[in-house]
Amino acid sequence: MTASIEDDVLRSLRRINRAVDLHSRRLASLHKLTGPQLVCLRAIDTLGTTTPSVLAREVSLSQATLTGIVDRLYKRGLVERRRDEQDRRRVLIRSTPTGRRLVEQAPSPLQDTLAANLRRLPVDEQERLAATLQQVVGMMEADALDASPMLTTGPVTATGRQVLEFLEPGTRAQ
Repeated sequence: MTASIEDDVLRSLRRINRAVDLHSRRLASLHKLTGPQLVCLRAIDTLGTTTPSVLAREVSLSQATLTGIVDRLYKRGLVERRRDEQDRRRVLIRSTPTGRRLVEQAPSPLQDTLAANLRRLPVDEQERLAATLQQVVGMMEADALDASPMLTTGPVTATGRQVLEFLEPGTRAQ
């Protein structure tokens, strides 16, 4: 592969990342809801009453990330939590009426123009695009990565050294 192709691929990935970031910020600004929160809320609404572990698998998030998201949705009155009557160790989650209304009103977690253009493609092209993106994920060995975004709307807690270690394991910051 030539450096020119590598540069083109990197530029495209950066543009995609930037578009996702801008859309997530728009969601947060307009609906006071992050992209991952909306994805989780939609999944809860679709699944009905569910457990955190089932939800985490459904939305490809770690249990720790999911717990924080569900806590924030709970505090806003968008989901309710209760103990399973048969097994008191299990917590069950479901949407509240307010949460269901928000799911109906909120835009797609996909950027609007992407979602609209994707729907216009023939089904076989939609499937091919999804498969190609999954192939890129595999080529990056990112299959097992938590699908939550790196960007947050709160304070960033990682140091520069921690970020460098994450990006290049075994590297020491100077």
